[in-house]
Amino acid sequence: MGRVLAEKLVARGHQVRVLVRKGSERKVPAGSQAVTGNALDGSTFASSLSPDDTLVHLIGTAHPAPWKGGQFRAVDFASLKASVDAANQAGVKHFVYVSVAHPAPVMKSYIAVRSECEAILSHAGFTTTILRPWYVLGPGHWWPVALKPVYALLEAIPSTRAGARRLGLVTLAQMVNALVWAVEHNQSKILEVPEIRSISN
Repeated sequence: MGRVLAEKLVARGHQVRVLVRKGSERKVPAGSQAVTGNALDGSTFASSLSPDDTLVHLIGTAHPAPWKGGQFRAVDFASLKASVDAANQAGVKHFVYVSVAHPAPVMKSYIAVRSECEAILSHAGFTTTILRPWYVLGPGHWWPVALKPVYALLEAIPSTRAGARRLGLVTLAQMVNALVWAVEHNQSKILEVPEIRSISN
């Protein structure tokens, strides 16, 4: 998601800096600037931020699953706190955060950590745009396409319509479009799945 977002932002004329581990500087998309640092330590990248920047937080545990509660706290939560610390130190005013749709009957530990992160942002003083996808379809993540008929049925039933829409599937392209919109509009706003699907650039 980060690579595709960086490429689209560069194409739209934005100056993009990408946080990478040491040794991965050459992996950033063309036109982007690599910033070497540790996503879990805001002091390693705070000096690369400026007040006019928008910080987009995309750090998280790969392939979230119910048994990864420890990783959610060690990576997802810790990286958000580090980014908030760095943004505050630099005077950044706009923060974009990818959370998760909730409530939901599964992934409770994941939702709990992401909700804690949202709470931190709500008190941090930024203009914060939060995106709440449930499952993002893209390379290596196509299997839920088989569930589309089930979603269509649930959306057609009044009693299950709201939940099915809130926990619906979004594509990588839809997510990137919504992230670009968030960067360019600088609004305190929560984008749920229906709003993510509706944005085009």
